[in-house]
Amino acid sequence: MELTTCLWFNGNAREAATFYANNFPNSSVADNWMAPVETPGNEQGSEVLVNFKIFGRPFIGLNGGPQFPHSEAISFQIPCADQSEVDKYWDLLIADGGQESQCGWLKDKFGVSWQVTPTEMGAYLGGPDADGRQRATQAMLAMKKIDLAAMKKAYLG
Repeated sequence: MELTTCLWFNGNAREAATFYANNFPNSSVADNWMAPVETPGNEQGSEVLVNFKIFGRPFIGLNGGPQFPHSEAISFQIPCADQSEVDKYWDLLIADGGQESQCGWLKDKFGVSWQVTPTEMGAYLGGPDADGRQRATQAMLAMKKIDLAAMKKAYLG
């Protein structure tokens, strides 16, 4: 058995699945399910479900209509190896209508929330120096996209 995340979309599940599959490693779009009859949010014969994988994890894109938009209550975290990887995914996900938030959070053009964070960030937020942790946290709170060098500088004082 494999746990699968279902993401609700307003008619653009295939577009989202294709975007993710084209831009994340170990990602793909698989089969779909067409509506045999008219359903809420879908006409007969329209695409209702799209199965896909992001980073090897299974997802279902459901074209359910406009009544349940995405929110920050659910987000996907991308643990990045370094600043260049943070920059790559950040720029990709805010392009074409995505929105920056705070502390490494953003919404992509489909309204899905992401946390784009370098794994090294934990060394500054959870390091042995209590004052350094506080400085690094204060620096992070002022950021939209995480700037690892600035966090390190704040931690070191």
